[in-house]
Amino acid sequence: MRFTRRHPLLVAVLLCALAVLAARPADRDGSHAPGHGSASGIGAEVARLYEEAATATERYEAGRREAEQQRARAQRLEKRIDRERQEMAGLRKGLGRIASSQYRDGGGLPLTAHMLLADDPDELMRGQRAVAQAEVTLDKAIGRSERAEARLVRDEAKAAAAWRRLEKRNEELAGLKQRIEAKLETARWKLQGQADASVAAGACRGAVRLDQPETRFDRSWVAPVETYALSASYGSGGARWANRHTGQDFAVPIGTPVRAVGTGKVVKVSCGGAFGIEIVVQHAGGYYTQYAHLAAVAVDQGDRVTPGQWIGQSGTSGNSTGPHLHFEVRVTPEMGSAVNPVTWLARHGVAL
Repeated sequence: MRFTRRHPLLVAVLLCALAVLAARPADRDGSHAPGHGSASGIGAEVARLYEEAATATERYEAGRREAEQQRARAQRLEKRIDRERQEMAGLRKGLGRIASSQYRDGGGLPLTAHMLLADDPDELMRGQRAVAQAEVTLDKAIGRSERAEARLVRDEAKAAAAWRRLEKRNEELAGLKQRIEAKLETARWKLQGQADASVAAGACRGAVRLDQPETRFDRSWVAPVETYALSASYGSGGARWANRHTGQDFAVPIGTPVRAVGTGKVVKVSCGGAFGIEIVVQHAGGYYTQYAHLAAVAVDQGDRVTPGQWIGQSGTSGNSTGPHLHFEVRVTPEMGSAVNPVTWLARHGVAL
């Protein structure tokens, strides 16, 4: 009671404020209610699945490269074995010629008989010593070749076993990648369903604070998405636009993280209308960038953003024929003052 007597005006103001908040509609004008999101929603799940899919792809590609290297090593071993076999075949052929020569020259007779029949016994002895040395050399060469072949065969078997293990691991990684991508596809369309409901109601669901990537950019400007295919360009015609296309479209799957192209301040986050869910960021120099047809936002109006920061996730909300990011550069926060975003980014060192 003492508090009421001393501050009657303050109590009345607080009661009125509570009454207004209780009766307030849920942002039916399409504006964004800041601070209502969390990292536990479907948008965060999509972002997490993107990371898992990227990690699985990296592991699969690394395994595939390792398997190719193992296959190349096995092929090199096989070539070495073939060369060794050819050399050994040549040595055996030489031994056969020596043996045939000995037989023709009476190799079946004892050495004493050869000496009695020979015209020049000294020459005969020299020939016999040469033949004996050749046989010893040949035997040694054949032994080395056989040992080398055995060693190479063992190495080849090891390489083949390693290749089979790699193949099995790659099959497992491919299966994991497919399972993650199937989950991701389901989550994408769930996210898009929430976005469509928000646009239909004219009320954004609130920012989903995504875990930001560890990448730190050393440049002041970046592309609005990391991996993309360019689709509708600035100034192009089409039945879906009243005059000409006012931005650059990036064809990307639903849920793709959308990045702030540079340092700036979020001046608009809204749902509804032709652009669906959109974000507008103000940059130094009097320019604004717009990110439209989103499935989710990760920032609130008034937030400061940095180059490469995830500010939302792409979608196909609003007047859109399929998943993509509509990126626009303007000299005012509202449409009608667009400039070519490709040349504008190029002036800032970003080539698309």
